[in-house]
Amino acid sequence: MNEQVSEQRLHTSDVVEMAERQYTSKDTAVRSAEMKETALFNEDEAEDFRSRWNAIQTNFVDEPRSVVEEADSLVAQTIKRIAEVFADERTQLEEQWSRGDDVSTEDLRLTLQRYRSFFHRLLSV
Repeated sequence: MNEQVSEQRLHTSDVVEMAERQYTSKDTAVRSAEMKETALFNEDEAEDFRSRWNAIQTNFVDEPRSVVEEADSLVAQTIKRIAEVFADERTQLEEQWSRGDDVSTEDLRLTLQRYRSFFHRLLSV
């Protein structure tokens, strides 16, 4: 009887295996394209944030309190910049709509992908 119970138990590894099987179905290419992450920043801006983070982090042993304060500030600046990026994108679309310009479905699809990618990243943190 105990063998039957242990055979029926579901483990996290079982769930992972089931999910992997689901994503290896015939529409794998479509799903992976949908889940592809898009960059939030251009390379220069992203590198600037990374180098600033590295500079902050290297000072932790000598100045832990000020490093945490600097880290908080950098995170706040990064979040603010992310909000600006999305606001700018939305403003551009609204300007096109208000002028009566036709925004292509492809442009809207790419914008939605960008939102979805970011949204899923937020939920996975």
